[in-house]
Amino acid sequence: QVQLVESGGGLVQAGGSLRLSCAASGFTFTRFQMGWFRQSPGEERDFVAGISGNADSIDYADSVKGRFTISRDNAKNTVYLEMNSLNPEDTAIYYCAATIAPLPFIIQRNSRRYDHWGQGTQVTVSL
Repeated sequence: QVQLVESGGGLVQAGGSLRLSCAASGFTFTRFQMGWFRQSPGEERDFVAGISGNADSIDYADSVKGRFTISRDNAKNTVYLEMNSLNPEDTAIYYCAATIAPLPFIIQRNSRRYDHWGQGTQVTVSL
């Protein structure tokens, strides 16, 4: 069955960096667009970044543009989120998700368009 497993979260000081990984199994990885979302307590799950199956389309939320980098290694069935210059507003549970987008070059920002989700990994940024 489809499985997405995130790792790499943790506690970091403001200005620091973390690298999240999401290992995928149970489906043909290259067919799926992958996304990273985050959710804080009492808030909706927000789009962070997305990448197409062959990595030729990438999109970022404005709040992370220039600080976060999404990438994927299709040989390893893994998607990454490199996060730099972290600030306390980045504190959240981070989820990876997978979808077969109707137009592969258009990154889906709506969480309801994603069919498969990981369990999430906590990122906490302290002052």
